[in-house]
Amino acid sequence: MSNYVGRLAPSPTGAQHVGNARTFLVAWLHARSSGGRLLLRVEDLDTPRTKEWAGDQAIEDLRWLGLDWDDVATLQSRRETRYREILDELKSRGLVYPCSCTRSEVEASASAPHESQIDGTVYARTCAPRLSNDADALDAMGIRYAWRFRMPEVTPAWSDELQGDQWLDAHNLLGDFVVARSYGPTAYQLAVVVDDHDQSITHVVRGDDLIYSTYRQHAIYQALGWALPKMLHVPLVVGPDGKRLAKRHGDSRLSLMRQRRLGPELLLGELAYSLGLLKSIRSVTSNELLSIVGSSDSWLREIPRKPWIYNPQ
Repeated sequence: MSNYVGRLAPSPTGAQHVGNARTFLVAWLHARSSGGRLLLRVEDLDTPRTKEWAGDQAIEDLRWLGLDWDDVATLQSRRETRYREILDELKSRGLVYPCSCTRSEVEASASAPHESQIDGTVYARTCAPRLSNDADALDAMGIRYAWRFRMPEVTPAWSDELQGDQWLDAHNLLGDFVVARSYGPTAYQLAVVVDDHDQSITHVVRGDDLIYSTYRQHAIYQALGWALPKMLHVPLVVGPDGKRLAKRHGDSRLSLMRQRRLGPELLLGELAYSLGLLKSIRSVTSNELLSIVGSSDSWLREIPRKPWIYNPQ
């Protein structure tokens, strides 16, 4: 077995759909064709968007697709103590600061017009002069705040297994970002870094809507002296209008396909065709696809760099 360790990481904020299935398939094929291990992590941080039923449903969807994993599933909701331990380290080193700006205040004081943002509003660093222990005064006054990570001025470059070399001025174009809140769970950007490190993840496969998150996470990795896993960002699935797949395009939920007692073979064939693994759409199983890709990673070069247009029936 190789030293490859990958992961499937569904987020239970709603039902898994065809776009999720496509990314899961790439992650599964990448791990299995490399002779490595594949872990399952349910990213169920306790946020208003998390649905209680969605985690179990995601696991059922993966099994329906024929995608397996090694070891038992990890739940982020049970790891808050570990996240806070790392947050305390960042506090002690002055790498984060308490930010009491509201969402509307952040928008109003943005460092550039909203239309120019590449991944959300760039925070104007209004609270950046604060030190970690300034949080004590905010707590005493009952003021809510978030912990923002100080994006370093020098942005590290990194390479994507599909998209190639990556670099941008993350300090100015992305800005300081939230890693935790005083009144809720740890934020995704910190939690996923801690999880990937603790689980010895060597390869991350996810949608390219998260490509800018890699710059933020890379900064945390560097601050903690940890190595960034190899990254592979798969282009998204979009509707006929070119926008990311949503309810307005029709119902593409995997759970609905299961409820209709449809087998996964035709969907897998369609996904494989979209990835350049089949010359035409036909029914196929996950294990058949594994035989097609073999033990080489050359099949990754066949994945189109553009979004895949899907029209739910």
